[in-house]
Amino acid sequence: MGIVGAGSIGLAMAVVFAGAGSRVRIHEPSSEMAASVPSRLDERLRLLLEAGLLAESPADVAARVSVGAGLAAAIGDVDLVFECTPEDLEIKRAVFRDIAATAPRHAILASTSSAFGAGEFAGELAGRDRCLVLHPANPPYLIRVVEVVPAPFTGEDVVSRATELLRAANLIPVVLGAEVTGFVYNRLQGAVLREAYCLVRDGVIDVEGLDTIVREGLGLRWAVVGPFETADLNTRGGIAAHAVRLGPAYERMGAERGQHDPWTPELVAEVTAQRRAILPLDEWEDRTMWRDRRLAGLRHHLDQQNERRLCRAPAESTGKELA
Repeated sequence: MGIVGAGSIGLAMAVVFAGAGSRVRIHEPSSEMAASVPSRLDERLRLLLEAGLLAESPADVAARVSVGAGLAAAIGDVDLVFECTPEDLEIKRAVFRDIAATAPRHAILASTSSAFGAGEFAGELAGRDRCLVLHPANPPYLIRVVEVVPAPFTGEDVVSRATELLRAANLIPVVLGAEVTGFVYNRLQGAVLREAYCLVRDGVIDVEGLDTIVREGLGLRWAVVGPFETADLNTRGGIAAHAVRLGPAYERMGAERGQHDPWTPELVAEVTAQRRAILPLDEWEDRTMWRDRRLAGLRHHLDQQNERRLCRAPAESTGKELA
């Protein structure tokens, strides 16, 4: 596979695909950035090795990554191209024109854009049917879900092939049904950040307090179950019962921010049907205990890490070793 741009995401995608056994070629126009690839790559691979997340030596994985002398050398004969350039629409349009003219006709042309859909930068290209967005979280070698965002013109076979390539690299593809600004990752993050700024502005909480609630509360829970499953498991009777009990309160919260998006009976029925297809109500009790076991394991791990940090803190602060 080929990568255009060796910034943080471009390098991270090289780590992911090389770690899964693929040959990776990188095109980076900045000579300074290109020269830094080996050291930055080694640093990330060693981190994964120390965490027990790398099956080979860093040197063996790094040997599958090369920085090409030009665009053609990087993408001239690959099956998948990742465009990882800055979040600038005009840059992406120009880069995609070059990529489309250089890559083989069968190659999938994917952008890691955080907000722009392929319709905005590839809509005028010949062969636009092979273009789409594959939006990872940072860093994708640790956070493995990737949003697969086809444009209206993206071929169905391209979406299928892209998801297969992601799975082969140990990533978790989630296909979106429409192009929306920011996709799902950033719309969810944006909703939380907008409310966070408002709560600080209104004097309800300070920055550290809010981060603590997310880090030690919501974030801990969401590492095990997502928002819909959280609501489903938090209320006996499942998400339909949750909507009856708490839907009006959430509607009032939205109205306070000028957002009127009530959970209509039709919407609640649709969400409930999807949750019940995943988890029948007669399995609800077992799933809540599964959640608690997973949280207990995570809590134990985090507490151990905190204890180790506390034990090291005096030596780190004084420069002396503990007796």
